[in-house]
Amino acid sequence: MIISKTPYRISFFGGGTDYPEWYLQEGGAVLSTTIDKYCYVSCRFLPPFFNVKHRIVWSHIETVSTLNEILHPAVREGLRFLGFNDSVGLEIHHQGDLPARSGMGSSSTFVVGLIKALTALQGRTIGKHELVLKAIELEQTVLKEHVGSQDQVAATYGGLNVIHFLKTGEIRVEPVVIPAPRVLELQSSLLLVYMGTNRLASQIAADIIANLREKEAALRAMRRMVDQAVSILNGTGSLDDLGRLLHETWMLKRGLSALVTNAAIDRAYQTALTHGAIGGKLLGAGGAGFMVFYVPPERQPGVIEALSGYLHVPFQFETEGSSLMHYGSRF
Repeated sequence: MIISKTPYRISFFGGGTDYPEWYLQEGGAVLSTTIDKYCYVSCRFLPPFFNVKHRIVWSHIETVSTLNEILHPAVREGLRFLGFNDSVGLEIHHQGDLPARSGMGSSSTFVVGLIKALTALQGRTIGKHELVLKAIELEQTVLKEHVGSQDQVAATYGGLNVIHFLKTGEIRVEPVVIPAPRVLELQSSLLLVYMGTNRLASQIAADIIANLREKEAALRAMRRMVDQAVSILNGTGSLDDLGRLLHETWMLKRGLSALVTNAAIDRAYQTALTHGAIGGKLLGAGGAGFMVFYVPPERQPGVIEALSGYLHVPFQFETEGSSLMHYGSRF
Protein backbone atom coordinates (compact mmCIF):
# COMPACT_ATOMS: atom_id res chain seq x y z
CA MET A 1 0.00 0.00 0.00
CA ILE A 2 1.20 3.48 -0.88
CA ILE A 3 0.19 6.51 1.20
CA SER A 4 0.83 10.11 0.21
CA LYS A 5 0.73 12.95 2.74
CA THR A 6 0.23 16.40 1.19
CA PRO A 7 -0.12 19.70 3.08
CA TYR A 8 -2.76 22.37 2.70
CA ARG A 9 -1.66 25.96 2.22
CA ILE A 10 -2.33 29.51 3.35
CA SER A 11 -2.00 32.04 0.52
CA PHE A 12 -1.07 35.53 1.70
CA PHE A 13 -0.54 37.72 -1.36
CA GLY A 14 -0.78 37.59 -5.14
CA GLY A 15 -3.81 35.32 -5.49
CA GLY A 16 -5.52 35.96 -8.81
CA THR A 17 -2.24 36.50 -10.65
CA ASP A 18 -1.77 32.71 -10.75
CA TYR A 19 -4.54 32.13 -13.29
CA PRO A 20 -2.89 31.22 -16.61
CA GLU A 21 -5.32 33.57 -18.35
CA TRP A 22 -3.50 36.34 -16.47
CA TYR A 23 0.12 35.31 -15.99
CA LEU A 24 0.71 34.15 -19.57
CA GLN A 25 0.08 37.77 -20.54
CA GLU A 26 1.24 39.72 -17.50
CA GLY A 27 3.27 37.40 -15.29
CA GLY A 28 2.34 36.76 -11.68
CA ALA A 29 3.57 35.81 -8.23
CA VAL A 30 2.12 34.47 -4.99
CA LEU A 31 3.43 34.41 -1.42
CA SER A 32 2.15 31.39 0.50
CA THR A 33 3.03 28.82 3.14
CA THR A 34 2.00 25.26 3.81
CA ILE A 35 0.75 24.18 7.25
CA ASP A 36 0.61 21.01 9.33
CA LYS A 37 -2.82 20.00 8.10
CA TYR A 38 -2.75 17.25 5.49
CA CYS A 39 -4.58 15.35 2.79
CA TYR A 40 -3.86 11.60 2.82
CA VAL A 41 -4.33 9.39 -0.23
CA SER A 42 -3.74 5.65 0.06
CA CYS A 43 -3.82 3.28 -2.87
CA ARG A 44 -3.11 -0.34 -3.63
CA PHE A 45 -3.84 -2.97 -6.22
CA LEU A 46 -7.12 -4.58 -5.17
CA PRO A 47 -6.74 -8.37 -4.78
CA PRO A 48 -8.85 -10.35 -7.28
CA PHE A 49 -11.07 -11.99 -4.65
CA PHE A 50 -13.83 -9.40 -4.56
CA ASN A 51 -16.91 -8.99 -6.71
CA VAL A 52 -15.86 -5.48 -7.72
CA LYS A 53 -12.94 -4.20 -9.80
CA HIS A 54 -12.28 -0.84 -8.13
CA ARG A 55 -13.07 0.62 -4.72
CA ILE A 56 -12.88 4.40 -4.22
CA VAL A 57 -13.50 5.83 -0.74
CA TRP A 58 -14.02 9.57 -0.25
CA SER A 59 -17.22 11.24 0.99
CA HIS A 60 -18.85 8.36 -0.88
CA ILE A 61 -17.87 4.71 -1.11
CA GLU A 62 -17.74 3.62 -4.73
CA THR A 63 -17.53 -0.03 -5.76
CA VAL A 64 -17.41 -0.26 -9.54
CA SER A 65 -16.49 -2.64 -12.35
CA THR A 66 -14.83 -0.13 -14.69
CA LEU A 67 -12.98 3.18 -14.52
CA ASN A 68 -15.79 4.76 -16.54
CA GLU A 69 -18.19 4.18 -13.64
CA ILE A 70 -16.12 6.12 -11.10
CA LEU A 71 -18.02 9.23 -10.00
CA HIS A 72 -15.08 11.18 -8.55
CA PRO A 73 -13.89 13.14 -11.59
CA ALA A 74 -10.28 13.68 -10.45
CA VAL A 75 -9.88 9.99 -9.63
CA ARG A 76 -11.55 8.76 -12.82
CA GLU A 77 -9.63 11.10 -15.14
CA GLY A 78 -6.45 10.92 -13.07
CA LEU A 79 -6.30 7.15 -13.48
CA ARG A 80 -6.76 7.47 -17.24
CA PHE A 81 -4.25 10.34 -17.36
CA LEU A 82 -1.60 8.15 -15.70
CA GLY A 83 -2.27 5.16 -17.96
CA PHE A 84 -4.30 2.92 -15.67
CA ASN A 85 -7.05 0.72 -17.10
CA ASP A 86 -9.33 -2.09 -16.00
CA SER A 87 -6.72 -4.82 -16.37
CA VAL A 88 -6.00 -4.60 -12.65
CA GLY A 89 -8.21 -3.60 -9.73
CA LEU A 90 -7.46 -0.54 -7.61
CA GLU A 91 -8.44 0.66 -4.16
CA ILE A 92 -8.06 4.36 -3.34
CA HIS A 93 -8.91 6.08 -0.03
CA HIS A 94 -8.96 9.83 0.62
CA GLN A 95 -8.87 11.42 4.07
CA GLY A 96 -8.27 15.07 4.94
CA ASP A 97 -7.57 17.04 8.09
CA LEU A 98 -9.61 19.95 6.71
CA PRO A 99 -12.92 20.00 4.82
CA ALA A 100 -13.11 20.24 1.04
CA ARG A 101 -14.12 23.45 -0.74
CA SER A 102 -12.93 25.64 2.13
CA GLY A 103 -10.26 27.84 0.56
CA MET A 104 -7.20 25.85 1.63
CA GLY A 105 -6.36 24.53 -1.83
CA SER A 106 -7.93 21.16 -1.03
CA SER A 107 -8.81 20.11 -4.60
CA SER A 108 -5.28 20.70 -5.88
CA THR A 109 -3.77 19.18 -2.74
CA PHE A 110 -5.78 16.04 -3.41
CA VAL A 111 -4.70 15.93 -7.06
CA VAL A 112 -1.03 16.30 -6.07
CA GLY A 113 -1.34 13.54 -3.47
CA LEU A 114 -3.24 11.29 -5.89
CA ILE A 115 -0.64 11.60 -8.64
CA LYS A 116 2.24 11.11 -6.21
CA ALA A 117 0.70 7.96 -4.75
CA LEU A 118 -0.36 6.46 -8.07
CA THR A 119 3.01 7.00 -9.75
CA ALA A 120 4.65 5.30 -6.75
CA LEU A 121 2.20 2.42 -7.17
CA GLN A 122 3.46 2.16 -10.75
CA GLY A 123 6.97 1.80 -9.35
CA ARG A 124 8.12 5.27 -10.37
CA THR A 125 9.46 8.23 -8.39
CA ILE A 126 8.17 11.57 -9.59
CA GLY A 127 10.15 14.78 -9.10
CA LYS A 128 8.59 17.94 -7.71
CA HIS A 129 8.65 19.86 -10.99
CA GLU A 130 7.05 17.01 -12.94
CA LEU A 131 4.46 16.54 -10.20
CA VAL A 132 3.46 20.21 -10.40
CA LEU A 133 3.13 20.12 -14.18
CA LYS A 134 1.06 16.93 -14.16
CA ALA A 135 -1.24 18.24 -11.43
CA ILE A 136 -1.81 21.50 -13.30
CA GLU A 137 -2.42 19.65 -16.56
CA LEU A 138 -4.91 17.28 -14.95
CA GLU A 139 -6.92 20.08 -13.34
CA GLN A 140 -6.75 22.76 -16.00
CA THR A 141 -6.56 20.78 -19.26
CA VAL A 142 -8.11 17.38 -18.59
CA LEU A 143 -10.76 18.32 -16.03
CA LYS A 144 -11.09 21.87 -17.46
CA GLU A 145 -11.48 23.34 -13.98
CA HIS A 146 -11.30 27.10 -13.47
CA VAL A 147 -8.37 26.95 -11.05
CA GLY A 148 -5.10 28.80 -10.71
CA SER A 149 -1.63 27.28 -10.57
CA GLN A 150 -0.46 28.24 -7.08
CA ASP A 151 -2.03 25.46 -5.01
CA GLN A 152 -0.41 22.61 -6.92
CA VAL A 153 3.02 24.23 -6.44
CA ALA A 154 2.55 24.99 -2.74
CA ALA A 155 1.29 21.49 -1.95
CA THR A 156 4.17 19.87 -3.84
CA TYR A 157 7.08 21.95 -2.54
CA GLY A 158 5.93 22.92 0.95
CA GLY A 159 7.31 25.80 2.99
CA LEU A 160 7.11 29.58 2.86
CA ASN A 161 7.70 30.56 -0.77
CA VAL A 162 7.27 33.15 -3.45
CA ILE A 163 5.96 31.27 -6.47
CA HIS A 164 6.71 33.10 -9.72
CA PHE A 165 4.56 32.56 -12.81
CA LEU A 166 6.35 33.73 -15.94
CA LYS A 167 4.79 34.80 -19.22
CA THR A 168 6.54 31.84 -20.85
CA GLY A 169 4.51 29.49 -18.65
CA GLU A 170 7.56 28.63 -16.55
CA ILE A 171 7.04 28.36 -12.80
CA ARG A 172 9.81 29.19 -10.32
CA VAL A 173 9.76 28.56 -6.58
CA GLU A 174 11.78 30.96 -4.42
CA PRO A 175 11.93 30.01 -0.73
CA VAL A 176 11.65 32.93 1.69
CA VAL A 177 14.61 32.40 4.01
CA ILE A 178 14.30 34.38 7.24
CA PRO A 179 15.65 33.73 10.76
CA ALA A 180 13.78 31.13 12.81
CA PRO A 181 12.64 33.71 15.43
CA ARG A 182 11.09 35.77 12.62
CA VAL A 183 9.26 32.70 11.31
CA LEU A 184 7.93 31.94 14.80
CA GLU A 185 6.84 35.55 15.23
CA LEU A 186 4.87 35.37 11.98
CA GLN A 187 3.35 32.00 12.83
CA SER A 188 2.32 33.13 16.33
CA SER A 189 0.63 36.25 14.91
CA LEU A 190 -1.75 34.36 12.61
CA LEU A 191 -5.20 33.03 13.47
CA LEU A 192 -6.98 30.57 11.20
CA VAL A 193 -10.78 30.59 11.52
CA TYR A 194 -13.27 28.27 9.77
CA MET A 195 -16.49 29.98 8.76
CA GLY A 196 -18.35 26.67 8.64
CA THR A 197 -19.53 26.73 5.03
CA ASN A 198 -18.17 25.66 1.68
CA ARG A 199 -18.44 26.65 -1.95
CA LEU A 200 -17.34 25.65 -5.43
CA ALA A 201 -14.21 27.70 -6.02
CA SER A 202 -14.31 27.07 -9.77
CA GLN A 203 -17.58 29.01 -10.08
CA ILE A 204 -16.09 32.05 -8.34
CA ALA A 205 -12.85 31.70 -10.27
CA ALA A 206 -14.76 31.60 -13.55
CA ASP A 207 -16.40 34.92 -12.66
CA ILE A 208 -13.03 36.44 -11.74
CA ILE A 209 -11.41 35.17 -14.95
CA ALA A 210 -14.25 36.58 -17.04
CA ASN A 211 -13.52 40.04 -15.63
CA LEU A 212 -9.72 39.98 -15.50
CA ARG A 213 -9.23 42.86 -17.91
CA GLU A 214 -11.62 45.04 -15.94
CA LYS A 215 -9.56 44.37 -12.79
CA GLU A 216 -6.07 44.92 -14.19
CA ALA A 217 -5.15 47.71 -11.76
CA ALA A 218 -6.20 45.65 -8.74
CA LEU A 219 -4.32 42.55 -9.90
CA ARG A 220 -1.16 44.52 -10.59
CA ALA A 221 -1.39 46.08 -7.13
CA MET A 222 -1.89 42.63 -5.59
CA ARG A 223 1.20 41.38 -7.43
CA ARG A 224 3.27 44.30 -6.08
CA MET A 225 2.18 43.40 -2.56
CA VAL A 226 4.10 40.12 -2.87
CA ASP A 227 7.35 42.10 -3.14
CA GLN A 228 6.29 44.43 -0.34
CA ALA A 229 5.50 41.50 1.92
CA VAL A 230 8.86 39.84 1.24
CA SER A 231 10.61 43.13 2.08
CA ILE A 232 8.75 43.26 5.40
CA LEU A 233 9.65 39.65 6.20
CA ASN A 234 13.30 40.22 5.30
CA GLY A 235 13.48 43.43 7.33
CA THR A 236 13.88 43.99 11.05
CA GLY A 237 10.82 46.16 11.62
CA SER A 238 7.48 45.17 13.09
CA LEU A 239 5.58 42.40 11.34
CA ASP A 240 2.43 44.38 12.07
CA ASP A 241 3.07 46.00 8.69
CA LEU A 242 2.33 42.61 7.14
CA GLY A 243 -1.05 42.63 8.86
CA ARG A 244 -1.84 46.05 7.41
CA LEU A 245 -0.82 44.78 3.98
CA LEU A 246 -3.17 41.80 4.40
CA HIS A 247 -5.99 44.26 5.00
CA GLU A 248 -5.10 46.10 1.80
CA THR A 249 -5.00 42.95 -0.29
CA TRP A 250 -8.37 41.83 1.12
CA MET A 251 -9.92 45.16 0.17
CA LEU A 252 -8.66 44.61 -3.38
CA LYS A 253 -9.58 40.92 -3.54
CA ARG A 254 -13.16 41.48 -2.46
CA GLY A 255 -13.57 43.79 -5.45
CA LEU A 256 -12.53 41.15 -8.00
CA SER A 257 -16.01 39.60 -8.02
CA ALA A 258 -19.31 40.07 -6.22
CA LEU A 259 -19.05 36.37 -5.30
CA VAL A 260 -15.84 36.74 -3.27
CA THR A 261 -17.52 37.90 -0.07
CA ASN A 262 -20.92 38.15 1.58
CA ALA A 263 -22.56 39.78 4.59
CA ALA A 264 -21.54 37.06 7.05
CA ILE A 265 -17.90 37.18 5.97
CA ASP A 266 -17.85 40.98 6.13
CA ARG A 267 -19.36 40.95 9.64
CA ALA A 268 -16.81 38.42 10.86
CA TYR A 269 -13.96 40.41 9.37
CA GLN A 270 -15.13 43.65 10.98
CA THR A 271 -15.61 41.88 14.31
CA ALA A 272 -12.02 40.63 14.19
CA LEU A 273 -10.72 44.14 13.43
CA THR A 274 -12.78 45.65 16.23
CA HIS A 275 -11.33 43.22 18.76
CA GLY A 276 -7.67 43.50 17.83
CA ALA A 277 -6.87 42.05 14.41
CA ILE A 278 -4.72 44.30 12.22
CA GLY A 279 -5.72 42.64 8.97
CA GLY A 280 -6.73 39.41 7.35
CA LYS A 281 -8.34 37.84 4.33
CA LEU A 282 -10.58 35.06 3.15
CA LEU A 283 -8.56 32.19 1.72
CA GLY A 284 -9.11 30.65 -1.68
CA ALA A 285 -11.30 32.05 -4.42
CA GLY A 286 -13.82 33.35 -1.91
CA GLY A 287 -17.44 32.87 -0.91
CA ALA A 288 -16.85 30.83 2.26
CA GLY A 289 -14.37 28.64 4.10
CA PHE A 290 -11.33 29.72 6.08
CA MET A 291 -10.20 33.23 7.01
CA VAL A 292 -6.72 34.06 8.24
CA PHE A 293 -6.16 37.05 10.51
CA TYR A 294 -2.99 38.81 11.58
CA VAL A 295 -3.40 39.43 15.31
CA PRO A 296 -0.62 40.26 17.80
CA PRO A 297 -0.50 37.37 20.31
CA GLU A 298 -1.64 39.43 23.28
CA ARG A 299 -4.86 40.38 21.44
CA GLN A 300 -5.71 36.90 20.19
CA PRO A 301 -7.87 35.75 23.14
CA GLY A 302 -10.20 38.70 22.54
CA VAL A 303 -10.51 37.97 18.83
CA ILE A 304 -11.08 34.25 19.41
CA GLU A 305 -13.81 35.05 21.97
CA ALA A 306 -15.46 37.59 19.65
CA LEU A 307 -15.51 34.97 16.87
CA SER A 308 -16.64 32.16 19.18
CA GLY A 309 -19.41 31.28 16.75
CA TYR A 310 -16.73 30.05 14.37
CA LEU A 311 -14.03 27.40 14.73
CA HIS A 312 -10.48 28.50 15.59
CA VAL A 313 -7.96 26.06 14.07
CA PRO A 314 -4.45 26.12 15.60
CA PHE A 315 -1.67 25.29 13.16
CA GLN A 316 2.06 25.42 12.54
CA PHE A 317 4.04 25.96 9.35
CA GLU A 318 5.47 22.92 7.58
CA THR A 319 8.33 22.70 5.07
CA GLU A 320 8.29 19.21 3.55
CA GLY A 321 5.54 19.36 0.96
CA SER A 322 4.01 16.24 -0.53
CA SER A 323 5.68 13.07 0.74
CA LEU A 324 5.22 9.31 0.56
CA MET A 325 4.81 6.65 3.20
CA HIS A 326 4.95 2.90 2.66
CA TYR A 327 3.13 0.87 5.28
CA GLY A 328 3.55 3.84 7.62
CA SER A 329 7.29 4.26 6.98
CA ARG A 330 8.56 7.27 5.11
CA PHE A 331 10.37 6.63 1.83
